[in-house]
Order: sequence, then structure tokens, then C-alpha cells
Amino acid sequence: MCKCMCTPMSQCDSHPPLHQLSGISSWVYLCLVYSCDELPLVRAVFVSSDGSIKSDESAPTVLASSLATALPCVVSVRSPGMADVSKWPLFTLLGPQEIASISLACVFGASGNEAIYCTHEDEVYAFGLNCSNCLGTGDSQSSIFPKKVECLSGKKVVSLSYGSGPHVLLATAGGELFAWGHNGYSQLGNGTTNQGLSPILVTSNLASKEVTEVACGSHHSMALTSDGEVFAWGYNNCGQVGSGSTANQPTPRRVSSCLQNRVATGISCGQTSSMAVLDNGEVYGWGYNGSGQLGLGNNGNQLTPCRLVGLQGLCVLQIACGYSHTLALTDQGCLYAWGANTYGQLGTGSKSNHLSPVQVIVEKSRIVEIAACHSTHMSAAKTQGGQVYMWGQCRGQAVVVPQLTYLNSTDDVFACFAMPAVMWRMVAVEHDDYLTVAQCLKKEFDSPETSDLKFSVDGKHIYVHKAVLKMRCQHFRSMFQSHWDEDLKEVIEVDQFSYPVYRAFLQFLYTDSVDLPPEDAIGLLDLATSYCENRLKRLCQHIIKRGITVENAFSLLSAAVRYDAEDLEEFCFRFCVNHLTAVTQTTAFWQMDGNLLKDFICRAGRCGAFKN
Repeated sequence: MCKCMCTPMSQCDSHPPLHQLSGISSWVYLCLVYSCDELPLVRAVFVSSDGSIKSDESAPTVLASSLATALPCVVSVRSPGMADVSKWPLFTLLGPQEIASISLACVFGASGNEAIYCTHEDEVYAFGLNCSNCLGTGDSQSSIFPKKVECLSGKKVVSLSYGSGPHVLLATAGGELFAWGHNGYSQLGNGTTNQGLSPILVTSNLASKEVTEVACGSHHSMALTSDGEVFAWGYNNCGQVGSGSTANQPTPRRVSSCLQNRVATGISCGQTSSMAVLDNGEVYGWGYNGSGQLGLGNNGNQLTPCRLVGLQGLCVLQIACGYSHTLALTDQGCLYAWGANTYGQLGTGSKSNHLSPVQVIVEKSRIVEIAACHSTHMSAAKTQGGQVYMWGQCRGQAVVVPQLTYLNSTDDVFACFAMPAVMWRMVAVEHDDYLTVAQCLKKEFDSPETSDLKFSVDGKHIYVHKAVLKMRCQHFRSMFQSHWDEDLKEVIEVDQFSYPVYRAFLQFLYTDSVDLPPEDAIGLLDLATSYCENRLKRLCQHIIKRGITVENAFSLLSAAVRYDAEDLEEFCFRFCVNHLTAVTQTTAFWQMDGNLLKDFICRAGRCGAFKN
């Protein structure tokens, strides 16, 4: 029974339904379940390719009491829009404390070189190149350090979008609309063409409206209100404002015509085109249509909204516009695409444009999310099973059919493969409120509270978990068998290795890392050789190489010879020869075993170390 709902796992709202897991091949989940007496157990759940689930109930362990605080009920599932901002290079400029403060973020700009983020305290910061004053910091200076956008302090952000200038639109939870940045075509909606150094409140025709969503094209803007009305303004050379003319629109104007008395639920902008989804699943498009990005069956521009008859009979939930192509997702999880296809961004297997919607098949999987951005020629989608696909212009390559990635989200696709590496939407930042399995194991090393075994070395105890040792090391798999005395012991004495060395070895089994000075790494190298731990042996050699000095060089050479580490032996020998005069003055050199010393002198002589 699952503690969170006290219902069978397959019926718990915290778990994905079984049908959502189908189509996944050979996945293994660690599941935390609770027995009737509230004791936490860790079980492995195997999901086969046909979606059937098998549970291994044979592995309860006291380690679960730690995992209980670290894992959600079944498996870590990212919420929609959750992302790890460290995948965007710009955020590597920030320290851990600043990263931890971020709740929402957006990377934009001609080269992905500007960023805006919101903190958990609803403060807004910006940093980067500041082209066209798009950071909104009140000046035109670029900055690699975040600057607070003072006039947005305390405003809870719900939607953000950017243009190519770039200009920026931001909607708050209170329904307010702010704009700043490039304004050469009145895309800020303030009735002027003056650039906005700081966010300005856009009120014209919106004073009594609650803005819930914003979208930007190259140089035009759109806003969606809580009552389903669409407003547009800015550059209008192709009719993208939907006003019925090609005159620029200096202030927000309601897009009416076919949308009069209709309720829109979503908006999206291409470079110079606009799209809207209605509450009945219909899709309307207007603006530039030279590549067929409006999906109307022709390539003529539209000055007012026109319904896509190619989607008649379908209920569209989400629309996403690329530079000059469009994606649509229906309520049945089907994906449709149309428009430009120079880079394969439609996913049809060719590079031919399509003037009307065509269905895109993604491994016969149900699609739950689509992604595109007006500044890129790339597309991405996520399936119900959590698989993420990409196609189009991916790092300069034309991918003409959906390609399975091993990324966690469509946001990650744009971070890793988009040109430029921008965000297709504002993302909520994922913070590790819970620990991953690896982090949990690291935390529980040498923990008396959860351990079921301890080693005694030099009179000190090291607390471990027998199951972890058996999983990670062949030596312990052999040791903890019924015919070994150690299998019944609660304390195992170790006298052949020192405490620092043995503790480092056990910690390695929990963390895959070693943190020892070179001198102690020699002892760990001995242990790794004895236990046939080849990876640990390589790590020790690496530590020794990085820590070699004139003073310890000969001792390290001796250890390399003793433990048959040929690569390390050659490295230490070369170091000693290169620093021969200094090395021969050290105590370690003269205290060395006579045979090893003779061998070194003969070998160094053959290398020409004693030539005048």
C-alpha cells in the first residue's frame, strides 16, 4: 500500500497510471512503499516493453528509512516547464547560492546571451549583453553580474516572452503587463518608438483587462486576457497584428474579425505571423504566410485571423510557432506540423514545405507537449512515457524526422541543440528539494542511524550498509555468503589497512570518488590491487600523478613498482629523471631499497640521465 493515498500503487494519484508507462523498454524504478505497520521498504519495479509491471518485494532494507525522506512515492517526474538552468552556459556565471534562489528563468537574445530570472521572493534580476536595453535595468550597460530590476520588485511573474530586437513582455499574477527593450516598431505598446530602458506598464486598452499570457514575434507583440480576448500591436508589415491593414499598431488593439465573441485559450508568434487556439480547439492564423506557416493551404499573407480548415474535426490544445513553421497538439496526443521545412523542422522525413497541416508520427507514441521558438528552426516533443524527441536545425544539422534524445525535457533540447541556445518558454527552475538515489547514498555513508554493519579499523568504526557493499564490490559479494563467518557478524575487524585508506575505499563504493592525499593514495592503490578494483586503481594512479613532488617522487615510484602499476611507474620514473638532481637529495631516495635503487640508476643511465 502507498502511504500517500493508502491505495494500491497503480491507483495512487502520485504515481503515473500504468498505461502511461507503456512503451518503455527495460526501465527500472526504485519505489518507496509502506507496509501496514508504516515500515518503509525499497522495491524495484520493472517495466517491460509491453507496459507490464513486475515488483521485486525481496529487498526491504533499513536504508529505506533514509530513502523515505529523499524520494517521491514512485519515481522522480519533472513537472511541466521544470528545467535545470545550469544547462544554459550563461547561468554558469552564477554561484550556487544565486542558482538556488531562482524560481523562474528565461534565456534569450541573438546568441542566447541575455537572461532574466525571478527569485522565490519575487525579485527580478537580469544579466547579459543588454542589446537594445532588453535587460530593463535602467541603463544600456552589459553585465555578467545579475542586476535587480527594481520596478518589478514583489511582482509575481506568470508569463514572459521576447522578440528579436529584442523586446520583452512580462505579465504578472495581478494581470499587469510590462514591456521594455527595442521599440523601433512600437512593439512595447506605449504609443512611441523610444526604446524602453526600464519596464513600463502597458495600459492602453488594457486598463480593465487581466493579462494572463504574452507572446512576441520578431517585432510585434500579443497578449491574452483572462476572458479569452487577444490583443496585438507593433510591427505589422505582413498583417501580423490582425488589424486588417499593414500599418504598424502603436498600442494594444483587440484582434476581432473572426475572433469576435470567441474565447482564446492560447497564443503563439512566429517571426512575422500570429496564431491563436480557441476553447473549442479551433486554430486561427494571420500575418506572413510565405512558407505556409499559417496552414491555410496557400502562401498568401492574411491581414485578419483565418481558421485552419486543415484541422477541422480536431481539438487542438497547444500551438507552437517556430521561425516560419508551426506545430499543433490535439487532445488525443496527435502532432501536426506545417510551414517551412528547409531544415526538416516539420519532421516529415523530407525538406519540402507544407501549406496545410500534416500529421507527424513519433514512434506511435502519445504526445503530451510540443515546443518551438520564433528565433529557431527546431522542433521538440515529449511523449506520455517521458521520451523527448527533437528535429529540425539541431546544432547546424538538418534532422528531418523526430530523433529520440536522452534528455529530460523539451527545455533541455533547446539548451543543448538550439541555435541560438535560447528558451522556448519561461521555465520553472528545478531545485533538488529531494535527494537523488546517488545523493542519498552519499549522505548515508558512515551513518550509524541507518547502517546494518560496521567495520572496525585502528579502533574506529565505519558504518555501512551490507546491501550497498554487495551491489558495488565483488569482494563483498563473496564475503557476505552464508558459508563465510563475516556474513553473520555485526562488526568486522580490519587490520591489514589503515583507517584513512579503508574509509576512503568504502566511501568510494558510495560516491564513485576518492579524496585522499597522494601518500595515502598509495595505500588505497594497494587495497584496490588486492580487491581487484580496477577503476579504483586507476583513480589512485590519477591522484598520485597529480600530487607528485620532488619530495615524494621516489616513494611513489617504489609504490608503483610494488603494486604493478606500469603506467604510474613510467610516470614517476620520468618525473624522477626530469628532476634528478633534486630527487637524489631527498631522504626518500637514500632510504630506498637497494635493489630498486640499483634498478633506477641503471634505467636512468640507459635514458642518458648521466651524460655530461
